[in-house]
Amino acid sequence: MEQAEVLSRLRLSELAPGVVQSEIRAMTQECDRIGGVNLAQGVCDTEVPEVVAEGAIRAIRNGLNIYTRMDGIERLRRAIAAKVERTLGIVVDPDREILVTSGVTGAFQAGAMALLNPGDEVLLFEPFYGYHASTLRSIRAKAVPVALEAPDWGLDVAAVRTAITPKTRAMVINTPSNPAGKVFTRSELEALAEIAEEFDLFVFTDEIYEHFIYGGAKHVSPATHPGMRERTILMSGFSKTFSVTGWRVGYLIADPKWVPSIGYFHDLTYVCAPAPLQQGCADGVEKLGAEFYEGLAREHEVKRAMIVDALRDAGMRPHVPDGAYYVLASAENLPGATAAEKARALLAKTGVASVAGSAFFRPGKGEDLLRFCFAKKDRDLEEACRRLRGLGSEG
Repeated sequence: MEQAEVLSRLRLSELAPGVVQSEIRAMTQECDRIGGVNLAQGVCDTEVPEVVAEGAIRAIRNGLNIYTRMDGIERLRRAIAAKVERTLGIVVDPDREILVTSGVTGAFQAGAMALLNPGDEVLLFEPFYGYHASTLRSIRAKAVPVALEAPDWGLDVAAVRTAITPKTRAMVINTPSNPAGKVFTRSELEALAEIAEEFDLFVFTDEIYEHFIYGGAKHVSPATHPGMRERTILMSGFSKTFSVTGWRVGYLIADPKWVPSIGYFHDLTYVCAPAPLQQGCADGVEKLGAEFYEGLAREHEVKRAMIVDALRDAGMRPHVPDGAYYVLASAENLPGATAAEKARALLAKTGVASVAGSAFFRPGKGEDLLRFCFAKKDRDLEEACRRLRGLGSEG
């Protein structure tokens, strides 16, 4: 065999040439480089509840550091089952319907690998979380964006139906959503449930921000709709609620016929979520009651008001979110031809990092939007707001 022919086999996969670092992480790195205030990545650097941290430390000291069983520690699964019944009114079997995962990211990847095939189409509501689209691409499924209607990000049911083809196998519902903070209403979810049943679709529902709800909004899980339990893959976790985004502990709830295969692919990729950190999360779920979750929402509603007011003063016209902890704001007055250029111009001028809105849309859209994360310690958020207001004072 000729040398050139041998070398020609040494090449990237078909997927790899189109893969680039996420804009979120790219902006985080650039912010770190200049020592700015990072409102780009949803790292959620607020304080970890003491009971959660101490539970993990105690588990490490007690030697609970080996692999867990494939579906996670029993104590955490039972705590999740009790919490879900208490907060959502869903009764689940902790031994057959719950899988502890490496965050929602791990849950979605394993679920997609178990339930979808290359070429399958999956509806994403736009603006969408980029990792959802990238995960689908990684298994060679096709993400099909369905635009929500700005400025309130309302659901266009007719557009959903138009997007469905014979290849459509599933939809992803992120409520409350990243990046728009949209909370899907009960009537919207009922319409989507009707479509899912009519076309026999899986529904992957990412509910990681379920406790970050503001004003009169109410979190409703698609799994609570009659007839949806069999087809709904409910995903949530503790990264945001307990401010432990680096721990990678989440969970998935699904019909018993799907869980073993999803668990297989999760085990293949991640083996298990970190054992002592599962114990810490179990302490949190068991010991933190409704007052903790209500306080979390109140605390972040104050933070939301801070960033919204600062963006208005900066002349950036924010879309006020009903949930999660992100704000999309207009960047039309910033220099740059693209949202990525505008984000870098803002960082250079103010030292405040944001994310290009284009990271959450199909190509050509979102170029006049930036996303800001407000799950920050008060002193850091106050400093970011002070810097942003400086833009308005220049006008």
